Amino acid sequence: MIPAAFAMPLLLLMAAPVAGTEGTGADTAVGLDPVQVSAPRLERDWLGSPAAIGLLDPEDVGMGRQGLQLDEYLNRIPGLQMQNRYNFAQDIRLSIRGFGARAPFGVRGLHIRVDGIPETLPDGQSQVDAIDLESLQRAEVIRGPSSTQYGNAAGGVVDLHTQRGRDMQGVQAKVDAGSHGLRRLGIKAGDQAGPWEYSVSGWDLRYDGYRDHSRVEKRLLNARLGYEFDDGARIEAVLRALDAPDTQDPGSLTREEVQDDRRQAREASLARDGGQSAEQQTLGLTYTRPLGADDELELRGFVSQRDFNNRLPFEGGGQVRYQRDHHGLGARYTRQATVGSLPILYTAGVDLAEQRDDRQRFDNLDGGIRGEQQFDQLERARSLGVFTQGGVELTDRLDLVLGARHDRLRMSVDDRFSDPGEDRSGRQDFREWSYRAGLGYAWTPGHQFYVQLGTSFESPTFTEFANPDGGTGLNPNLEPERARSLELGAKGFWGDTGRYELAVFTTQVRHEIVNYQSDDERDYYENSGRSRRHGLEAGASWYPMDPLRLTLAYTLSHYRFREFRDESGEDFSGKAFPGVPRQQLFAELAWQGPEGRFVTVDMLAVDRLYADNANTERVSGHVLTNLRLGRAWETGNARVVPYLSVNNLFDQDYQSNIRINALGGRYYEPGPGREYGVGLSVQWR
Repeated sequence: MIPAAFAMPLLLLMAAPVAGTEGTGADTAVGLDPVQVSAPRLERDWLGSPAAIGLLDPEDVGMGRQGLQLDEYLNRIPGLQMQNRYNFAQDIRLSIRGFGARAPFGVRGLHIRVDGIPETLPDGQSQVDAIDLESLQRAEVIRGPSSTQYGNAAGGVVDLHTQRGRDMQGVQAKVDAGSHGLRRLGIKAGDQAGPWEYSVSGWDLRYDGYRDHSRVEKRLLNARLGYEFDDGARIEAVLRALDAPDTQDPGSLTREEVQDDRRQAREASLARDGGQSAEQQTLGLTYTRPLGADDELELRGFVSQRDFNNRLPFEGGGQVRYQRDHHGLGARYTRQATVGSLPILYTAGVDLAEQRDDRQRFDNLDGGIRGEQQFDQLERARSLGVFTQGGVELTDRLDLVLGARHDRLRMSVDDRFSDPGEDRSGRQDFREWSYRAGLGYAWTPGHQFYVQLGTSFESPTFTEFANPDGGTGLNPNLEPERARSLELGAKGFWGDTGRYELAVFTTQVRHEIVNYQSDDERDYYENSGRSRRHGLEAGASWYPMDPLRLTLAYTLSHYRFREFRDESGEDFSGKAFPGVPRQQLFAELAWQGPEGRFVTVDMLAVDRLYADNANTERVSGHVLTNLRLGRAWETGNARVVPYLSVNNLFDQDYQSNIRINALGGRYYEPGPGREYGVGLSVQWR
C-alpha cells in the first residue's frame, strides 16, 4: 500500500499529459530545448542515451535554500537517497540504488566529479565538503552500472558543473541568516570577453547548529579560467580551496536519549570534543581540441592536497590525522564516423590516478587532548583504467551502445609503527573488467524505450580495509563487491511542456561490503555472501502553464541480503538493507510570476527503514515540507532579490541521519524542527 502522503503526487504524475496532448496552448506553454548529456563520456542527446540519467537544470538552483548539503539540490532526482544534512563532521551520506548507504561518513560506491575533476579517490572514497554549492549550475546523475565509464563506482556517477563566466556576467553579493545561528557571506563574479572567460566565488559560513556541540566554520573558494583558441581548442583551469578549521560532531543518540532531549549531544562527544578540521586545495587543467570535423581530443590533469584531523568519541586511537596527496591524468579521443551506412559515435580513453595518505592515530583523552600514538602507516593507491564506448544508429529508431573498461588498482600499506617482527605492511592488487550494453528504441518522436545490461565493481576503501583487531595493514578477508544489473526504462517529452523518465531494475551483488561496530566503537567491514536489489524510479518535470512548474521524483526500493552470515555466525539472509527507505517521494511546485515574484513549495516523504542488519530497530518515516518566496527588483544596473525560507514548515520530528549497526543502539541523529531563513542578493551587470 502507498501511504497517503505519497498518493496525491503520484496521481498528478499519472494525470500529466501524454504524447500528442496540446497542453495549455501556445500562449502559456514553455518550450523545452534539447538536452545534451556528457556524464556518460559519450556526449549524446539525453533522450537518445539508453540509461537512467537524472538532470539538475539551472532553474532548479533557485534562491532561498540553506545550501548546506547536496541533498537540497539532488533530491529531485529519483533513485537517490540522502541523509545527514546537519552534521558536517560526518558529511552527507549519498546513495544510489543502495550503493553508498553503508558509509558512516563521506561517500562510497559512487563517482563524484566537479567541472571534470574527480572528487573520488582511487580507493573509491569521496569527500564533498569542498564543493561550492552556491556556484552550482547544473548536474547529471547516472544511476546504475557506471564502471564502464569511470571504474571503481558500482552505484552511479554524480557529475556537477559550476557556473562559468558566461553564466554570471557580473558581480553578485549575497548574505544569508537563519535559525540556529546560520550566517553566510559571499561574493562571486564572472564575465566573458573575447576568447577569455572567468568566474570566481568565495563564501564564509558560520552555523551553530540545531543540536549541542554541532558548530561549523567553513570557507570556500571556487574559480574557473578559460581561453578559447581560434581553431576551436579550449583550455580551462579550475581552482578549489576549502578551509574548515572547526567542525564539531554531536554524535549519535539512543532512542531513549532522543525522547528525553532531541538537541543534546552524546556525552562522550562532549567529553572528548568530538569533531574535525580540514583543509583542501585542488587545481585542475582541461584541454579540448578538435582534430578535424569529426574528431576531438581531451586531455586532463589535476593535483589535490588535503590535511585532516579528527577527534572521535573514544580514547584508544580516537584521534586520526592524515595528509593526503591525490593527483591524476586522463585522455579521451572521440570520433564520429560511418561504417557502411551506419553512423557511429565512439570514444576511447585512459585514466591514471594516485592517492597517498600519510595516516596516524593517537589516543583521544578527555577534552580532546592528543595522547599516545597508536598507529602510523603510509597508504598508497594507484589506478589505471582503459575504456572504450561506442554508439551505433542501427535504424532511424534503434540505437545500440556498447562499452568496456579494464581497471587495475593497487592498494598498499607501509606499516611504520609495529615492531620489525610484527610488521603488517602489505599490498592488494585488483584487476577488473566492466561491460555495458544498451539498446534504445524511439517508438514515437520524443519518446524512447531502452534496455541496459551492465557489470560494475567497488573496492574497499583504506578506511574499510582496517583490521578488526585494531592493528595496521590491510584486512586480507575483505574483497571487492561485484554487481550485475539489468534495467528497463522509458523517457521522453510531453510536447514542449514537460519531461519524464521511468526505470525498473534488478541488481545482483556478490560480496556486499557491510559495516558493523566492535566493542571499541570503531567501524569495521565484512563481506556478505549475495544480495539482490529490485527497484522502480519515476521522475517528471512539467510546465502546466508559463509561470508554474511541477517536479516529481519517486523511488521504490526492495533490497535484501540473499546470503549473509556475519563474523559472529548470525544469519541475516532475507533481511532488508539497513539505512534505505522502501519508498521516497519528492514533489515541488514552483511559481514565477510577474515583477520577479517567486514562490516554491517542496515536500520530501521518506518511508520507514531499518537501522541494523537484523531489522530489529525500525525507524519511522517522515514528511518534510519547505517554503521559499521572494521578489526581484531592477534598480539601474543592479538586480536586488530579498527572500524568505521556512524549512520543516509543519515542525515534524524526524531523524536527519541513521548510523547503521551502531554499538549500544546509538543509531539516531535528530533533525531540526521548523527553521527560518532570510537572505538578500544584489547583482550588478
